[in-house]
Amino acid sequence: MKLDVNLCNNLKSIRTRLGMSQQELANIAGVTRQSIGGVELGQYAPSVAMSLRLAKALGCQVEDLFWFEEDLPEVEAILAGSVRKQQQSRVSLARVGDQWIAYPLIGNDAFRIEMIPADGEIVAVSHPVGSGEPVDPYGFPEAQNQISTNKIQVRLLDDIDKLHNTVVIAGCTPVLSLLARATERWHPKLRIHYRFAHSAVALRSLCRGEVHIAGMHLYDADTGEHNIPFVRKALTGKSAILITLGVWEEGLLVPPGNPMGVKKVSDLVEFGATIVTHEVGSGSRMLLERKLQEERVPLHKVKGSDHIVHSHQDVALSVVSGIADAGISTASIATAFGLGFIPLHRARYDLVIIKEYLEEEPVKQFLSILGHQLVRSQLEILGGYDTSNIGEVVANI
Repeated sequence: MKLDVNLCNNLKSIRTRLGMSQQELANIAGVTRQSIGGVELGQYAPSVAMSLRLAKALGCQVEDLFWFEEDLPEVEAILAGSVRKQQQSRVSLARVGDQWIAYPLIGNDAFRIEMIPADGEIVAVSHPVGSGEPVDPYGFPEAQNQISTNKIQVRLLDDIDKLHNTVVIAGCTPVLSLLARATERWHPKLRIHYRFAHSAVALRSLCRGEVHIAGMHLYDADTGEHNIPFVRKALTGKSAILITLGVWEEGLLVPPGNPMGVKKVSDLVEFGATIVTHEVGSGSRMLLERKLQEERVPLHKVKGSDHIVHSHQDVALSVVSGIADAGISTASIATAFGLGFIPLHRARYDLVIIKEYLEEEPVKQFLSILGHQLVRSQLEILGGYDTSNIGEVVANI
């Protein structure tokens, strides 16, 4: 039979995996060895009868052996980040409001523990944005061989219905990834896409329409309020609600037993301790700066204050490895890594959601699990979390 150019086959791969020669397969299937070779080389398409015989001989389905290589569908999306010029770029996709958002799977964003499967591949870019140099998610300039773009064309690599059923959350607490996995247990068809970002970056992503939910733990010393003043200032022309996830203890991580005897942030200078810090705009960096200011200690006096890390886990690993003597994080992180902890502040962690997203079914499903007792138990066992008000709406803006 004449070859259909769109017909692909997996015959040789399955045959060799089973340790079977072309002649052995031909004998079992009742065809000639030349027929087997011709099909494997793509020289012609097998008949229905031959396809069924080959599948039976190999113990598989016909669909495992043969398929049509159809043109994959494409969608137009807004790129949340930057991509390298002239390089294939994997992305994750989600529908946020009335547009597709593409999140580049580059560097650390391509991994959790395992590599993240791509939802699509960028095939075209258009409408470059801005004349200044691009910046990465932490606010640092990108290399010159990267471009920031507005609209891109993405070739889909997954079922579009699955992509529609996605919630995107940006935040810095590892608890968000825990909640994501818990939600997917109760709602197996729901997908949670967790984007790591400190509070200020998460809020900016929400304002740009790149995520459904932003996680925040920023404290305003002038008003004594958490998060609300920052959301009011950032949101223009949009309404949002703040739902609390819990209150966590923030403070200094130190080696087990606190060998230096650190009790307050000014001790870091007195004892010559080396620290690591979070990037500007993060809640942890703001806490460190505020406490130093209260004790009249300039940040630059603290050794290592220019050593920036980008996650709570990185702070803990720096202390565990001896790179640093201390760093700002949470009591739950200290417990997880077996480190000492010096409490400095109790911060409320809120989820900020644009109100129009509350009507979307994936967002509803995610929020529905917040009050579940098993979720509370997961957070409580971490230590350092007060979950008594989890799920409570603390502000309408």
